[in-house]
Amino acid sequence: MEGLDILDYTGDGYQPVHDFASWRVAYLNCQESNTAEGMRYIERHNETDEIFVLLNGEATLLIGEERAPVVMEKFKTYNVKQGVWHNVIVSRDVKILIVENSNTSEENSDYLYFR
Repeated sequence: MEGLDILDYTGDGYQPVHDFASWRVAYLNCQESNTAEGMRYIERHNETDEIFVLLNGEATLLIGEERAPVVMEKFKTYNVKQGVWHNVIVSRDVKILIVENSNTSEENSDYLYFR
């Protein structure tokens, strides 16, 4: 239909599906680096907040250098503030909607490795 895009992503990991002006919408599905066994780092974005919405499965946000766990509830909005260390541990059937600045990248983010 003209004037309408219908977007989805069913592969593994993080995938942007739409960029517009200064914002981006992406999906995060399970990937090995987001499982409890495979996670190796936390990250922080220096120029943007990052919003997570759990759509399916189970997910736990890890917040701060101490990696404080926050169990996510479906359809609630979790806004990780700019500069806050974080990552998310997910179940195999997870689907998370992410909204962030379109310029969020490795160049303006930091990574703290713990394994």
